[in-house]
Amino acid sequence: MKICTNCVMPSTKPDLHFNEDGVCDACQSQKSKNSEIDWKKREEEFLDLIKQYKVHPDYDCVIGVSGGKDSTYQVIKVLELGLNPLCICFEPTIPTEIGRKNLENLNNLGVDLIHIKRNPVVYKKLAKEAFIRTGDNEWQNHLGIFTTVPKFAVNFNIPLIIWGESPQIEYGGPASSKTRNTLDRQWLEEFGGLLGNRISDMVGVEGLTKKDLSLYTYASDEDIHRVGVTGLFLGYYFKWDLREVVKKSKEHGFSVQDRPVETTYENFENLDCYSNHLHDYLKYVKYGFGRATDNACLDIRLGYIKREEGVRLVNKYDGIPPKKAIKEYLNYTGFTQEEFNKIVDSYTNKRIFKRDENGKFLRDIDGSLVRKEEFIVK
Repeated sequence: MKICTNCVMPSTKPDLHFNEDGVCDACQSQKSKNSEIDWKKREEEFLDLIKQYKVHPDYDCVIGVSGGKDSTYQVIKVLELGLNPLCICFEPTIPTEIGRKNLENLNNLGVDLIHIKRNPVVYKKLAKEAFIRTGDNEWQNHLGIFTTVPKFAVNFNIPLIIWGESPQIEYGGPASSKTRNTLDRQWLEEFGGLLGNRISDMVGVEGLTKKDLSLYTYASDEDIHRVGVTGLFLGYYFKWDLREVVKKSKEHGFSVQDRPVETTYENFENLDCYSNHLHDYLKYVKYGFGRATDNACLDIRLGYIKREEGVRLVNKYDGIPPKKAIKEYLNYTGFTQEEFNKIVDSYTNKRIFKRDENGKFLRDIDGSLVRKEEFIVK
């Protein structure tokens, strides 16, 4: 396993590439962001581009929001640019109290907000089946976010959608994804984390029909073209800095915890939903890195910490099972602890983590998987 020589991201991250010096493409992207991209020109390009969209009688754009730091920042930014957005929130799997508070705060920034209370019967069936099929407990929520926003854009005849940062530019990924400034059906299917499972594959699950799954089905090409829907990444036009995003969001009322969240050393990540912390843990068991690695890599690339500190933080925080999130998830789904453990173990990486003579994964006293020596971050 390679570890980036600049940050602490391992080569087990899907679609991550390294140059001849052992530097991952996310670090190379940051270098490009710092020295090669003319951000002033990008901003002018964006301001010129949005002129054609400021013709709608009610709204200039649609924004998908959760109330988290990123969507709060998106709303702040578009309001500063003189746009009037319609905000769409697709209800989280297991909402938190601080998440509700932050969503209300976003609403109070001065925007209209549609809060989608998805059908709980359909949603739970999708959630349980997706967890079994893909090992991703948030598959249905991510899909719902990316399908409902363009649906409302079509229904309200609003052609412009504003998304946040470009995940591939910030976290690394295929080169083809970094040159795209738009999010559409193709992006969702190629880079949106569906893990080979399409919504059409879920028809028939516990009696689910195509009609039941309409909300999770992307708007038709005919409707998209009729309205002219275009989804733009704000992070393509404005330099994205995680800590600046948090700082500005807090200045406009965004609340953080008084302690780190379960899966990392930060107190501002995934505050809207308990289930997101389990999603981060499942990434760890599959690929050997979790949210602490993501945060440490961003902090290193942005110059807030040195690599040595990043190594310490990753080894301290990554991999500890999020007990509160797991408890909430079991209560929500009805899975027993044994059923849950069996599914998680079926997706746990046998190359990275140690097993005993019976093939059972070894765990420390805190429940953390034991890594093989060659896979310890150094």
